[in-house]
Amino acid sequence: MFNVVLIEPEIPPNTGNIARLCLATQSRLHLVEPLGFSIDDRHLRRAGMDYWSRVDVQYWKNLTEFETATRPPIRRFLLTTKSKRRYWEAEFRQGDYLVFGRETKGLPESLLLSDSANCLTIPMAPEARSLNLATAVAIVLFEGVRQLHFDCE
Repeated sequence: MFNVVLIEPEIPPNTGNIARLCLATQSRLHLVEPLGFSIDDRHLRRAGMDYWSRVDVQYWKNLTEFETATRPPIRRFLLTTKSKRRYWEAEFRQGDYLVFGRETKGLPESLLLSDSANCLTIPMAPEARSLNLATAVAIVLFEGVRQLHFDCE
């Protein structure tokens, strides 16, 4: 289905919940190190680790390794508050990469500049700086699922 990419995630429950979303949509979860937690962290288990063995997870040693492996023609969409293009304006395709940054800092500026044509945002009121990472992933991932008319039955 899709490839959900977390660049240096910091909060175990977010990653656990996102792993569940990936399992539910038959998507691959990509974790770009360094991670802000241990993969056997008890908080991660509580948020979805019991599903972990069934989730398709790929680990990347760092951002450079991930970027090198996912150059065009692979399609990457970068989710950021620094874009005017709304996520529903993208025409998602099977296999697209949905890339999300760290909870506290978002995506690195260098990545946003290198792929600015593929930056997307989730619109929100200015009083809300950002959304929870797992919530943001769910919003965008299920828009892709909707566009592709995915049915898991």
